[in-house]
Amino acid sequence: MLVSEQEILELKEFIFQLNAIENGVVIVEGKRDSNALRKIGYTGKVLEFHRFTGMINFTDSVAKFERLIILFDRDKKGRTLTGKTIQLLQRRTKVDLTFKRKLRIITKGKIMFIEQLVSYESYLA
Repeated sequence: MLVSEQEILELKEFIFQLNAIENGVVIVEGKRDSNALRKIGYTGKVLEFHRFTGMINFTDSVAKFERLIILFDRDKKGRTLTGKTIQLLQRRTKVDLTFKRKLRIITKGKIMFIEQLVSYESYLA
């Protein structure tokens, strides 16, 4: 994959901003997604959707956090999960999609799945 210097700088800033968040949690779909975030330098709290048994258990468990940063994949399943999460949690806590949008802009749409972020690991080490 061809990666520009601008992309690397913006991704470093993206991780810096993500790590600076207090009272928040990043939500991803699965273990490979959380591993990819760790490999590119994210040190904060990550919850994996698949570890919860169903949408209701998930929403009840994450509602206690002040800010939810949703980083679900950009495929049909990810969009569906994002929509349901917003629908069920918008009145209970702050659902933040800004990082999902930033990631799409920084990578110019190359990253469809969060687990693909591992391809940036060597550039960010």
